[in-house]
Amino acid sequence: MADKTSSNAYWAANVRIIIISMIVWFACSFGLGILLRPALSGISVGGADLGFWFAQNGAIYVFLVLIFVYARVMNKVDKDHGVEE
Repeated sequence: MADKTSSNAYWAANVRIIIISMIVWFACSFGLGILLRPALSGISVGGADLGFWFAQNGAIYVFLVLIFVYARVMNKVDKDHGVEE
């Protein structure tokens, strides 16, 4: 029974990390790139307004950073639950 509880805790932590990552990526790609684009149009990054930059490049960069953050956090969760490689 303890193994089942440990397994459930591990997957709950994993799902929580995935949900937080998806919220951050959604906020960056949809929120900053689409919804808040008019508000960000006065800020220039590399010759383009910030909203356009987030829509074209920023969401991809945030996604790449999230991959590395996810790997680091999951290594810690794996270690905490005793399933590290």
